[in-house]
Amino acid sequence: MSENPSPAPAAPTAASAAAPAVRKRTVLAWSLWDWGSASFNAVVTTFVFSVYITSAPFGPEERVSAELGVALLVAGVVVALFAPVIGRLTDQAGRRKTWLGINTAIVVVCTLLMVLVAPDEQFLIFGLVLLAIGNVAFEFASVSYNAMLGQIAHNGNVGKISGIGWGMGYLGGIVLLAILLVGFIFPEVGWFGVTAEGSWNVRIAMLVSAAWFAVFAIPVFLAVPEIDARAHPASGGRWFVSAYADVFRSIAGLWRDARQTLHFLVASAVFRDGLAGVFTFGGVIAARSFGFDSTTVIVFAIAANVVAGLATILVGFFEDRLGAKRVMIWSILLMVVCAMLVFALHDAGAWVFWAFGLLLCIFVGPVQSASRSFLARLIPAGREGEIFGLYATTGRAVSFLAPAGFTIAIAIGGATIFGIIGIGVVLLIGLLLLLPMRAGGSRPRREAAA
Repeated sequence: MSENPSPAPAAPTAASAAAPAVRKRTVLAWSLWDWGSASFNAVVTTFVFSVYITSAPFGPEERVSAELGVALLVAGVVVALFAPVIGRLTDQAGRRKTWLGINTAIVVVCTLLMVLVAPDEQFLIFGLVLLAIGNVAFEFASVSYNAMLGQIAHNGNVGKISGIGWGMGYLGGIVLLAILLVGFIFPEVGWFGVTAEGSWNVRIAMLVSAAWFAVFAIPVFLAVPEIDARAHPASGGRWFVSAYADVFRSIAGLWRDARQTLHFLVASAVFRDGLAGVFTFGGVIAARSFGFDSTTVIVFAIAANVVAGLATILVGFFEDRLGAKRVMIWSILLMVVCAMLVFALHDAGAWVFWAFGLLLCIFVGPVQSASRSFLARLIPAGREGEIFGLYATTGRAVSFLAPAGFTIAIAIGGATIFGIIGIGVVLLIGLLLLLPMRAGGSRPRREAAA
């Protein structure tokens, strides 16, 4: 028998306004997981290990890049297929924090083992497998982590708390990246005598990244209580199949009874892929269209993430008053304006990308944070893991949009700079899908502490 997936969105109630204050140390403990986990996003998947694993010692650039794409594609398919059911099962069994711990540990171990990936072609598959497994575990951990937002926030502060967490993620990754670049990667002889011989500068950076995540992940397990079990999965081997059947019934129920939630899952998937495209292809545009060398690209990336992190925290303090939908609409709109200015003025020189590229990055984090808090308001207590699992799945399902828009725009325009128009189009489509959404939402309720 299916459950009613979500009540109709409702305006904030007096009860939510009178909700007890959230302990600052609990919010800090929760947000420190974001601070630590950014080591995997920033160091492993974006700036260091993914670049290292596609370098010359591992084989021809075209082949290793293609194999990296295959590894990440397989990881994305696994996440899309399993995230909702994993989220639902953790909700049912009262094991949200348990599975956050298990998946966090898998990410840490995968990062730790990357120290063994020596610069030789025979280690390519090993490195790609570690990267793929780490990506899957990270996404599963993020489902449980995002679901915890309803445990520590209420309708009056969910935007602020979400913004603090997301902003801490940006800043934590950049602080760690700066430490690694200064201490190990840039110098000829780094800290503790580490050099680039045998790529030990990169490999030691993986050890530091693993330790960083492990240490900063600990507080959330001490400060945030586990949720209560609400139902028990079917016995024997049928529990997994039963969970899938429940997920499909939930989707049908969302269509029937709570289309606002389903509508938002689709709209957010589109504009979130546009946001991912900003960071995925921003460095390519900087290098190909504005002549940035690799060092300048990294410096710009650090500046962009610092700007995004600070803006996310700042806007989060006003989001609960302004409304998450309003923050998303204006942020996406201003991002598109900045993107078009980068395109229109690109002949004026590198200052255009520095000025309007950084201005664009101000709005990326607030959209991501507001998207999470907006969805949190729509989810009834006890269903957070499942719905955030669907959130991950829908994001993966349309992850081809930004790459396709980027590629098609370049094919039509004949130059890399046209790719920014393709990303802008994806953002606009997401914005148009978002506009009909009602701004209200049901109040996230903090779970009863065990």
